Amino acid sequence: MTSQTAPPPPARALFLRVVLAALTAFLAVNLYTGAPLLAIWVGSRVQQGTQLTMGTVAVVIGTLVVTVAIIVWMLTRIEAAYKGDRDELINAIRDALYCSKICAYAQGFQLMAEGQKEYHWTLDFGTIAAIWRGGCIIRARFLQKITEAYRKNPGLVNLMLDPYFKKALAARQESWREVVALAVRHGIPVPAFGSALSYFDGYRSARLPANLLQAQRDYFGAHTYERVDAPRGKFFHLDWPDPKRPQQPV
Repeated sequence: MTSQTAPPPPARALFLRVVLAALTAFLAVNLYTGAPLLAIWVGSRVQQGTQLTMGTVAVVIGTLVVTVAIIVWMLTRIEAAYKGDRDELINAIRDALYCSKICAYAQGFQLMAEGQKEYHWTLDFGTIAAIWRGGCIIRARFLQKITEAYRKNPGLVNLMLDPYFKKALAARQESWREVVALAVRHGIPVPAFGSALSYFDGYRSARLPANLLQAQRDYFGAHTYERVDAPRGKFFHLDWPDPKRPQQPV
């Protein structure tokens, strides 16, 4: 059966109205035998197409995009290890999925925003989201919410700062954390959920250990650093061999 003749994913799989989520439910069962189809597939892949392009562009521009996929068998594997209430677990995973997808879209739009500055583009993010909703592998129901967010605030710095998405993340983050912690306790890799949560926590933290990295880089390579009490864009370097460690503006 080719992709052109395959039946559409079942409606019950569209709880997020997300194409890939529905497709995952559709692919999980062999249409002919009823047995798990993915159980006989090799769990490896080649980086190609959109994924490879997105990763390459992110490296070139220098922005963070770590949430680019959802683990297909995660629900099944966590459920097998979980001894609590099944419905509660499914609802928690649904919340974790929603939060992770918000972060994935936030990273994508942040990448385009950085590209806009780097290459002097003029992008209408609200229209881009509307186009994707009309027909794209990443189309999802909440793309309409993304369109509304950028229509209200074309200069929105990050999608997570929009009131709707900010509220959604706040309401669901406890379940999200519980799912990631449960997976870690049972040794189940959840890179999409985990990296999305790290992105979320990193974005909302005022101070992170990157200052230590800059100190190390300045020590071994004179890469300079910025100070919190100086204007952004003003760089300094410490004369490390000197016992007094004099600081020099660059």
